[in-house]
Amino acid sequence: MSQGTFYTIASPRSNSVKAVINYLNLDVKVEDIAALSNYAELFPLKQSPAFIGPKGLKLTETPAILNYLVSLSDDEKAKAALIGSTEIEKVQVTRWVSLANTTLISSVATPVLSILGARPYNKKQSDAALEKVDIIASIYEARLKEYTYLASEKISLADLHSAGIWAWALNTICGPEFRSKYPAFIRWFKTVIASPAMKSALGDFEFAEKALTYTPPKKEKKAEKPKAQEKPKAQEKPQEEAQPAEKKPKHPLEALGKSTFILDEWKRKYSNEDTRPVALPWFWEHYNPEEYSLWKVEYKYNDELTLTFMSNNLVGGFFNRLSGSTKYMFGSAVVYGENNNNGIIGAFLVRGQEHTPAFDVAPDWESYSYTKLDPANEEDKEFVNNMWAWDKPVVVNGENKEIVDGKVLK
Repeated sequence: MSQGTFYTIASPRSNSVKAVINYLNLDVKVEDIAALSNYAELFPLKQSPAFIGPKGLKLTETPAILNYLVSLSDDEKAKAALIGSTEIEKVQVTRWVSLANTTLISSVATPVLSILGARPYNKKQSDAALEKVDIIASIYEARLKEYTYLASEKISLADLHSAGIWAWALNTICGPEFRSKYPAFIRWFKTVIASPAMKSALGDFEFAEKALTYTPPKKEKKAEKPKAQEKPKAQEKPQEEAQPAEKKPKHPLEALGKSTFILDEWKRKYSNEDTRPVALPWFWEHYNPEEYSLWKVEYKYNDELTLTFMSNNLVGGFFNRLSGSTKYMFGSAVVYGENNNNGIIGAFLVRGQEHTPAFDVAPDWESYSYTKLDPANEEDKEFVNNMWAWDKPVVVNGENKEIVDGKVLK
């Protein structure tokens, strides 16, 4: 009797699960998520990977799937090695699996996906993520200088899951220079991927010959302008008089006239200065609430969002369609959460006291909800600060959600 089906996409989070299935010789099928036609009905958050077992059991979250699969084995010795045989070993397994499944994979994903073009490249975010990968490697190095493996003296889920995700980094952004700094860590990694369990999941692994780096796309050469035609001689009259060009309709916000708050000056300040210590204090000092209003903007259909880079592309498209109003507004929208469980929210500064004239230039503007903010309210003011600084989590239903991407309209 089948013990269940593991549904996945090509993801480093799946490597350890495949390793456990093979190592424990479990009767578990591995299927692509696309093979499950009603996936969204069974898993409304559309998270992956996922597992469906007997008697209606449904699981998401890799650590939960790993622990359940281990429980299916009759080999008590193998089970004890994988999950730990003492309380200390068990909490160490949980610690390292959690670190790899959250902080490590998100730190690796930011530079890898942007370098490969799966999401817009942001040098500041990419460099910060690479620095975090380096810090995480030093944590592994410190542990592995004194221990053969992460949680005990045998390969456990901590090692399998960590190695499965580190494989993504060591095959892409972590080149020879990186590896030379962490000899104990690399010794451990080579040992784990050579084990029968991990080798069955990863195959013949190859280290990156050099670190993957971002290469800006080449700018297309502008087409040469056609040579100007000679003007007709004075005595020659053109056959048809040129029709006067139609005047471009004025933007409705132009009727409000010039403001004392210089929007372009604020945009330069935001772009060129540190956001928290310099730009935001400048903004609140010069902001005139009689001339400009502040708005919380939220995407209405977060439950339909899937991959975070696709959500960020959605924001980019919305901003492109707002180009007709950029003279009258400024704002930032961020993507928070994780793949298959994310949302879009932002804060915008708009000329005047109504949001519609600024936003309705975009055909999809009604896909977002708009809430006017009170700059005299400290909670609203802090929301604006957080949306423009990107340095604090977004609070959703009392739960902190990390910002993973975003765009600025300026």
